[in-house]
Amino acid sequence: MDEIEIPAHFLCPISLQLMRDPVTVCTGITYDRENIEKWLFSCKNNTCPVTKQCLLDHDLTPNHTLRRLIQSWCTLNASFGVERIPTPKSPIDRTQIVKLLVEAKKFPEKQLKCLTRLRSIAFEGQRNKACLESAGVVEFLASTMKYKTEENSTVLCEAAIEVLFHLSPSEAQLKALLYNEGFQFIESLFHVLRLGNYQSRAYATMLLRSALEVADPIQLISVKTVLFVEIMRVLRDQISQQASKAALKLIVELFPWGRNRIKGVEGGAVSVLIELLLCTSERRTCELILIALDQLCGCAEGRAELLNHGAGVAIVSKKILRVSLVASDRGVRILASICRYSANARVLHEMLQVGAVSKLCLVLQVNCSFKTKERAKEILRLHSSVWKNSPCIPVPLLSSFP
Repeated sequence: MDEIEIPAHFLCPISLQLMRDPVTVCTGITYDRENIEKWLFSCKNNTCPVTKQCLLDHDLTPNHTLRRLIQSWCTLNASFGVERIPTPKSPIDRTQIVKLLVEAKKFPEKQLKCLTRLRSIAFEGQRNKACLESAGVVEFLASTMKYKTEENSTVLCEAAIEVLFHLSPSEAQLKALLYNEGFQFIESLFHVLRLGNYQSRAYATMLLRSALEVADPIQLISVKTVLFVEIMRVLRDQISQQASKAALKLIVELFPWGRNRIKGVEGGAVSVLIELLLCTSERRTCELILIALDQLCGCAEGRAELLNHGAGVAIVSKKILRVSLVASDRGVRILASICRYSANARVLHEMLQVGAVSKLCLVLQVNCSFKTKERAKEILRLHSSVWKNSPCIPVPLLSSFP
């Protein structure tokens, strides 16, 4: 097919490839449906790619005449290896979706069938997603997630959460859900985190992270310890890299609020994070774990848990200067918190044994940020009298401390 010259008007102006489903926008220019939908709905553009005119509406009119011409051309050139493009299915319209929702609301026993259909519609294209949103599907999904009985609650919640996740609700929609549904919406996500399958728990984690990202302070302060327990279970089970990243970002955003650091410690966060840090070398994951541990070490309970873990100080020290400047800074901050508020003879001896003191000395000699170097100096200055006889501290360095 590479040797055949395709007529110019058969090519999509965006991809310059043969159009499979030509549609015309209000400016009169024809594009392949997949490409123009991506331009309009995924990339959030509001202009015609060719004319640069503002599109007053996003209606896409199928160009049946051009499609038939393309199909005929494909048939005529079949001997050259050109495959005939199939006739595309007609896209679903808002009226059909509204009818589907009305039926599901009227007959609760049909809700699961409706959710299955909504899922397939959501997967069929960006325009369908926009159509679903305009028909009030997001609100319907939130309503469906209000489980009524234990028998069908998890199945319905899982199905609704999957559709909601693939719709990628906007910040405004998430805020509206939190305002209108609030506690019930979060509880539904938690219900799936607790009882759902791996895939549904991943969706729930990512939706929860997106929702709490736009939540108000009262909602952030009000989260319960059991939520941290379930988030830690997501991390422990390593459901997926995407879910783990979402879980880490979620706790990093939650820990600074109210008593969330203590709730996190009670939920087993310190132990899970240390175990995860022991078995990962991915840069961003390491950074997020160290940021979370740094936050937890801001409270006495968090420091105690880290020191009680046999590998806590060792793995934090190991990651300094091995991952990134961000990771090194957070690692030194963790050691600084320990040395300021939780240092005793056992802790200081352990820092010598696992190489933490050597690493702090190395921080002063390499290219780290000014603040990181200052923190390392402060730690060495605080306990130089204990460590001064250690061979791991260079003699010239000892003279700089009183």
